[in-house]
Amino acid sequence: MDGHNLLGEFLRARRQVTTPEQVGLLRSGHCRTPGLRREEVARLAGVSVDYYIRLEQGRERHPSDRVVDALVRALDLGPDATTHLYELAHPGSRQRGTTIWPEQVNPDLIRLMHGWSHTPAMVISRWMDILAMNPLSVALHSDLGSMENLLRLAFLNPAAREFHRDWEHVARSRVAHLRAFAGADLDDPRLTELVGELSRESTDFRRLWARHDVSEVTRQAKPLRHRKVGDLTLTCEMFNAVGASGLQLVILHAEPGSPSEHALTQLGSLAVTTALRPGPRHRSREAAGPAK
Repeated sequence: MDGHNLLGEFLRARRQVTTPEQVGLLRSGHCRTPGLRREEVARLAGVSVDYYIRLEQGRERHPSDRVVDALVRALDLGPDATTHLYELAHPGSRQRGTTIWPEQVNPDLIRLMHGWSHTPAMVISRWMDILAMNPLSVALHSDLGSMENLLRLAFLNPAAREFHRDWEHVARSRVAHLRAFAGADLDDPRLTELVGELSRESTDFRRLWARHDVSEVTRQAKPLRHRKVGDLTLTCEMFNAVGASGLQLVILHAEPGSPSEHALTQLGSLAVTTALRPGPRHRSREAAGPAK
């Protein structure tokens, strides 16, 4: 992957998406550079242009904390991106366990989720593999077909652009979330496989991955469109699953008394009806008749 110069690639990507106005700079005339120039970042950070260029090119890989602090201010980095920059500047500062795949979800958590008749819920892994869903979550996402990985759904399933009414925001936040979880651990085989597949199959993923956005999104609004109940807006919240490193519990809920809450109630009724309706694959051997 891009592990040979993580620090330099992160700095270059963030420089290119940071506008002069964002950091209080004024420019006169037209500039071909969409973001900041190297000279501007160096000036804002109080370092020489030559030193900053060495950072981007990977010829200097261990800036001091004072320099990292200055770069955080120069590039207007948020808390998650700041943590990420410190990790890139000090490799190995954050200890990660070996990824276990597939991960196991605590049966007690699954039972708890299945008792939530008005709250869609799922458990995802560090790399956004979907490990468990309750019936209402299955009903909510039924338009998307097979549910294996949230990133694959966003970038490789055309139905996701209909389901997510603000697809660009969802796609960008998922990539930023992946960057936050990956940190400097880009040699993980599971991550390498996932990013490689998405990079080959999706130009949108390549575009967003190249931005190096970093954000552990834990709460956001989700405008959705379901073919049976129409438009609804749910709040998505993510929690770390206690006792399971890297696993997260994702829940969706609606504003009480809102049309979206009514839509969830309808979906709950549909989920119960579907579960109670016997299908051919669930018939008993006697009902199916003697084997031919």
